[in-house]
Amino acid sequence: MAKDKAEVVTTKKAKDAKGFDQYEALQDMSDEDLMSQFQAGTVEAFNILVERYSDRLMQYLYRFLGDMKRCEDLLQETFLRVHRNRHSYRRIAKFSTWLYTIAGNLARSEYRKRKRRRMQSIQSVNRDNEEYEMEIPDESFSPDKHAESTIQDHYIQEAMNEIPPAFREVVVLRDIQQLAYDEIAEITGLPMGTVKSRINRGRTKLQALLKDVYPFEEE
Repeated sequence: MAKDKAEVVTTKKAKDAKGFDQYEALQDMSDEDLMSQFQAGTVEAFNILVERYSDRLMQYLYRFLGDMKRCEDLLQETFLRVHRNRHSYRRIAKFSTWLYTIAGNLARSEYRKRKRRRMQSIQSVNRDNEEYEMEIPDESFSPDKHAESTIQDHYIQEAMNEIPPAFREVVVLRDIQQLAYDEIAEITGLPMGTVKSRINRGRTKLQALLKDVYPFEEE
């Protein structure tokens, strides 16, 4: 009886060790190889991709939209779509490009919805059918009130919110996410020249908005 119990324990340890080795092997794989593994049914490969990209995607979505709670929802939706549409992915594309395209489409759609809601709310009608302006509450997330945020982050996000979304997205992808120009062009569907032009114009606008902040930081 004791022998049988010892054999069960030994077998369990062997299985655990094998599982650990397999997970370690997955950790060393490229994104594209992990997607191939996931398409073949290895759920752990998907979990590793989520671990690799959650923070980066959250930063991207937040810098674009400035609303932490909504960005958390969009992050989950992004990975849900990756899971649901995993068999539509082809290795001819970088996984990161495919992933950011999904997240970018969701972010742009959210921005358009928010813009429509705000435009519809700017004016309302009273009982006499007379139009009057209604004050719109600021729904943007304030980084300085967040436990892990800093004053610097607050000013950067405020400046991000001030520049047009077309410039904001490409600046975030280039300067924060550090993606290549050709990858940004593929994600946004824009010509390379337009991508570079928007990045330069976005940087110029940000520098103008932050010109009074950085001297203070240097002191």
